[in-house]
Amino acid sequence: MHNSTQQIHQVVTVGLDERSYPIIIGSHVLAQLPQHFPALPKQLLIISNPTVAELYLPAVKQALAGHELVVHLIGDGEQYKSLQHYGEVMDTLMAWGLNRDCAIIALGGGVVGDLAGFVAATYQRGVAFYQIPTTLLAQVDSSVGGKTAVNHPDGKNMIGAFYQPLGVLIDTQCLSTLSDRDYACGLAEIIKYGIIYDAEFFAWLERHANDLMARDTTALSYAIARSCDIKAAIVGADETEQGVRALLNLGHTFGHAIEAHDYEHWRHGEAVAVGMVMATQYMLQQQQFNAADAARIVALIGRCGLPTQAPIMPEHDWRSYMLRDKKVKGGQLRLVLPTAIGAAELRMVKDWSGVYQAIVATTHD
Repeated sequence: MHNSTQQIHQVVTVGLDERSYPIIIGSHVLAQLPQHFPALPKQLLIISNPTVAELYLPAVKQALAGHELVVHLIGDGEQYKSLQHYGEVMDTLMAWGLNRDCAIIALGGGVVGDLAGFVAATYQRGVAFYQIPTTLLAQVDSSVGGKTAVNHPDGKNMIGAFYQPLGVLIDTQCLSTLSDRDYACGLAEIIKYGIIYDAEFFAWLERHANDLMARDTTALSYAIARSCDIKAAIVGADETEQGVRALLNLGHTFGHAIEAHDYEHWRHGEAVAVGMVMATQYMLQQQQFNAADAARIVALIGRCGLPTQAPIMPEHDWRSYMLRDKKVKGGQLRLVLPTAIGAAELRMVKDWSGVYQAIVATTHD
């Protein structure tokens, strides 16, 4: 990582040989968009949503004044990450006659980024793609690593492709407009990196939880950069999730079940937070996790304004939602489970009753 002399920013590189790309992290870097991404083509389609567009589209348009810009707005929410809205973006591309040498820019959170990436992966068999994530969750997770997708009514992210962006621009100023709830959702993914990969980073998060909750710029910049560093290392080692990349799904199998059960009341980060508590609880019950460390995980999640208890749901629903998970192989549940703070593994779990016991232990009355 290095700082430039003018604009203070950090660069994290996702190392994928000739498809390597930079993640630029800094404050007020939106205005420097063309300098950071000099290869941007003339024709650009910006995909965003009305909330984000109102706040940040003028600055992006100003930075890209020399380009031909087409803007397509989708609604705000997970339900807009669908084949129908994917089709509507394709209609826009066709109507404006954008060529193969155009680029798609995602300006928004995870929904915008996932949809825009899938559009970029499939329009004319693949066009250039850039990410400008505006939520903390997207900055530390979904914008990095090339997972693109839309949802199917029967499952989340079931239709998609691995398709890397050519660059990611993270402006920490965008976080000042996030609601407390959306901000906390991003902290869930940051905590995840500490649990699966870096015990020192987890301890740093414990020491700086108050700074992060106060949105202190220095603490935030470090937490984002370290999270991107960890994700970049994992993606560089396993781009298409054949091995270590699956560890990034800690808490997600449980979390997706919560989201599927009640999309309207649960955000992704909240569901993942509870899922991480469940995965830890399962290992605690197996006597394969230190009780004091389990308490540290629950405490840090709670301090970051996140839920630590699951909603009540029939056992049948938990089981059917979790068995739809993409990590299921041959009808067998595979879960990412923490083995210590800073380490995790993907494990085939045949013992449903043990998993359900962990769920019950984490459910509020």
